[in-house]
Amino acid sequence: MQNWLADAFMVSRMFRLETEVDKSRHDLLRRRLLATNTAASPVLRALRGTPGERERPLQVWALDDSGAVAGGLVGHTWTTWLHVAYLWVDERHRGARLGSRLLARAERMARDERGCTAVRLETWDFQAPGFYQKQGYDVVCVIPDYPPGITEYTLTKQLAAG
Repeated sequence: MQNWLADAFMVSRMFRLETEVDKSRHDLLRRRLLATNTAASPVLRALRGTPGERERPLQVWALDDSGAVAGGLVGHTWTTWLHVAYLWVDERHRGARLGSRLLARAERMARDERGCTAVRLETWDFQAPGFYQKQGYDVVCVIPDYPPGITEYTLTKQLAAG
């Protein structure tokens, strides 16, 4: 046992840990993780070099008569998924199904124009989990106290063929 401990200490190295924000190291880490993941996953390896490899922005806007933003959806597609990052409707226009229309348009675009088969999004308990469930989304993850006092939900939906 003592020999094993001595060997363990002999291979131990000293490292300096830094906490600065460093874009070049960030990019290096991203490239190395991408290479590691590609080597480890046949699915990701097959994806490399295809159009589905890159995230593509997807945005849908609702403008009122004056051209002001009444609501909008911001997301992106990646592989066969639409990820909705933001969906917002101005308080004056809530209850007019504008959120449902924005979401439906984004889903159609993702499915019909980009070949997506599913959608994912995150929302907090005071935002819209019930709204998304009414649109056919299923809760797949619940994170209580994120941030403290709030529950975060991850929801997904399978897109039916158009």
